[in-house]
Amino acid sequence: MLKTFIKYYNNHKLLFYFDLLAASIMSGLNLLFPVITRSYIDDFIPNGNVRMIFIFGGVLIGLYFIRMGCNYFVNYYGHVMGTRIERDMRIDLFKKIQTLDSDYFDDHKTGSIMTYIVGHLRDISEMSHHTPENVFVSLIMIIGSFVILLNIHIMFTIIVFIFIVFLVIFSAQRRKKMMAASRRTRATHEEINSEVENSIGGIRLTKAFTNEDFELKKFTNVTYRYQDSFDSFYKQMGIFSSGTNLFIDLLYVAVLVFGGYYVYLGQITIGEYVAYFMFVSYLIQPIRTLIQTMEMVQKGWTGYEKFYKILQINPKINSPKNPLFLNGEAGKIEFRNVNFQYETSREHVLHNFSTVINPGMKVALVGETGVGKSTISKLIPRFYDVNEGEVLVDGHNVKEYDTYSLRHHIGHVQQDVYIFYGTMKDNILYGRPEASFEEVVDAAKKANIHNFIVSLENGYDTLVGERGVKLSGGQKQRISIARVFLKNPPILILDEATSSLDNVTEKLIQKALDELSEGRTTLVIAHRLSTVSNADEILVLTDKGITERGTHKELIKQDGYYASLYNASLEI
Repeated sequence: MLKTFIKYYNNHKLLFYFDLLAASIMSGLNLLFPVITRSYIDDFIPNGNVRMIFIFGGVLIGLYFIRMGCNYFVNYYGHVMGTRIERDMRIDLFKKIQTLDSDYFDDHKTGSIMTYIVGHLRDISEMSHHTPENVFVSLIMIIGSFVILLNIHIMFTIIVFIFIVFLVIFSAQRRKKMMAASRRTRATHEEINSEVENSIGGIRLTKAFTNEDFELKKFTNVTYRYQDSFDSFYKQMGIFSSGTNLFIDLLYVAVLVFGGYYVYLGQITIGEYVAYFMFVSYLIQPIRTLIQTMEMVQKGWTGYEKFYKILQINPKINSPKNPLFLNGEAGKIEFRNVNFQYETSREHVLHNFSTVINPGMKVALVGETGVGKSTISKLIPRFYDVNEGEVLVDGHNVKEYDTYSLRHHIGHVQQDVYIFYGTMKDNILYGRPEASFEEVVDAAKKANIHNFIVSLENGYDTLVGERGVKLSGGQKQRISIARVFLKNPPILILDEATSSLDNVTEKLIQKALDELSEGRTTLVIAHRLSTVSNADEILVLTDKGITERGTHKELIKQDGYYASLYNASLEI
């Protein structure tokens, strides 16, 4: 996991090395001041060397200007490097999420995924920038101070660093508890994000059912858990901080007592005594920095663990090593003895299912809810893989095709249309983002939505609102149809595309769908049997599989299950 983290520095090596160089110069200059101060107290001032007093004063001013430049570089370009690493990680994470199977999204909340992409990576960015820099600078300060102080008085230096060793041991012991507490805060952070996303997304339903108090209660509960997790984290941080401060205070006392004693014995001078105090003061800063860095690492690393965990997920549905590519003329679909069940289900949705849909045919699937109609439509583009049997397109198992090529040749029109926040044009362009505006307009005309769009004040540049809230169900549906017209796929899947529409709107949509289906292999899933009466073949599904098949007229003549369903729909 650490190797994967380090590789993100590879694209920013030059910036990283310059950042460490600037930080090293800053540390070296910090170590100079106590040494020069000792010379002032023990040499220049007692000997009246005014010339050296002013020369070294000028040198220090020049060095501090250099230090200012290094400080600017570290604070500016160091953070730039951190944000670039964050950018690279975010792109990699988003790219990975795009490849994950449908099962993953069935099992994970949108709010949690958003937290991974947005919240956790911000902490990782801070960690990736500050940690190497802080550790490197702190080690230079501590080792440099140790070497300089050894040259002044060996025993005194050993006493001082014994306290530092105890401080390091204490910090290491508290690290595990802080890490565990930090992980709990991550988990509750995801919970609260998911709750907010869920509640805001369903705000209209909340208002319709006057469930504001119920939502507030749920949000309050998760907020209290969020607060409790931070109480635990801050408790551990409080123990850590107060303990380290105690060791630092004892360190000052040791310098005061032992330093005074060695001055009394004449083993160190007053200037060296003052230099010790200054070095200890300088030592405290890197120690405090290391402590803060440790806290930063707790937060950043727990976030990186989640990031790494997602990157390590291997999607079950992948393109083969030497995939086949569809050439734009795909059409024949075949199911051979297909068995399928969802991971969360104990029973098969499809059992020994077989059928053939020839090129250019329009085949409808009808039956009660739960018999596998929508599942069949999801197996063709490999949103899920079959447990047993085969799904074939143009004589080849769908597992042999490049996944993107396969899905590119299949168009979907679903009952639950997803509209992105943006303009009318943006949402139609989703069918083929590189299409020209003229092609967008042509697709809209074919979908019977053009006249409505141009009647709006801003036409195709009209914003549709969050999830298309400004549009009616029929208008959303026609936009989804326009997308598929623009995509122009040889295979079309219509999954209950008109079931939630009124009769007038349904006729408009049906007209567009009939035009869309022309010349394409079309699979229609419908509850309203009136919409499938012109299908080339109708398959009647029950929990026993295909129980009837034929044209609308043939099935009515059979006076079986389909006829009873159709007659019942006429009575409604």
